[in-house]
Formats: sequence, C-alpha cells, structure tokens
Amino acid sequence: MKSIIHNNFGNHVLEPVWRGHDMLMSHSVPLEYAPWLFEQGSLTRRILQHCTKEFRVEVLSQQWQRPMLNEALRLGAHPEHLALIREVLLYCGDEPWVFARSVLPRKTLTGPRRFLGKLGNRPLGEILFSDPKIQRDELEVAEIRKGQRMFNCATECLTHPPDSVWGRRSIFYLHKKPLLVNEVFLPSILNK
Repeated sequence: MKSIIHNNFGNHVLEPVWRGHDMLMSHSVPLEYAPWLFEQGSLTRRILQHCTKEFRVEVLSQQWQRPMLNEALRLGAHPEHLALIREVLLYCGDEPWVFARSVLPRKTLTGPRRFLGKLGNRPLGEILFSDPKIQRDELEVAEIRKGQRMFNCATECLTHPPDSVWGRRSIFYLHKKPLLVNEVFLPSILNK
C-alpha cells in the first residue's frame, strides 16, 4: 500500500472539474470512452463481459484521511472530517483498466454496513449492485489532466501516462448513508 498526502484545501485549481450530463453538451467526451463513462449498471460486470483474461482487484491504499474538497462538497460533508478512502486498480490480466477511489464517510460505515471497511480485494461494485435497496445519484464526468489531483494516483502504474484520462463519479446511498465512488478509465481499457 502506498501512502497518500493529505489535501491542501487552499488550491482548488488542482482538482478535476466534474460535470453532470447537462453540462457535458459543451464539452466533448471521446466516443470510445462514452460507453464506459455512461454505463448505468455495474462497472465490474461490464469489465467481466469484456475482459478475456483474469480479472483482479489490487488495493493500493485504504486509510482514514480527509477527502479532496470537491469530494467533501459532493458528499455534503465537512472538509475537515475524515473518511475511509480506498484506492484500487481493476486489472484485466496484467493491464490496469480502471483506477477507483471510494470515499466512505464514518457515518456510512455504521450498523450492517461496517463490513464495507474490510473488503480486501473484493470489488466494491459487486456489493453495491447486489443490493436492490441501494440508490445511485447522477453520474458526473471529468477529464482529469496532468497536474490535477487524482491524475498521478490513477496513472502511477502506467509506463507512459497520457496527458489526460477520463473519469466518472457518483454517490451511492446505503439506507440514506452516502459513499462516493470515483472511477478513472485508463487507456488499456480501449484495447479490449
């Protein structure tokens, strides 16, 4: 597991700009990424449909820390409150296809949902989409560029990182308790 540096809230420019569907009309999304970005079902299930090799999850980091400012605001949480941040890579064979960063506020990890803090190498999506009571809000999409938060974490595993990667995020509600899931699509996902 790698260590993560806590956020510097004074510099908002370094955070990705997330846009809902209505705001994307003036910002072009590459056609090859659109089916992945706008998938409404389980991303894990979609990967399994397209991956002809072994699928696996590698946990990069899981620790209590402050979320990025844009994550705290999206969750309606105080920026100084700690959350359990889980960062993983989803692999198809030896190729990393997706970097995922989940933000689980402390209040979400109470009661019957405590086990979400102990997933190990299980994909979070497998749990989320197996519970019919879980609700999901609007997907937001961002082009994540060099110099922005999340870019380095998402592309650290790449020998030749591109200038930008595309990601999406949404909040899932578990009995009205929120958790935020960010998913960043790496170039190898297009080689399927």
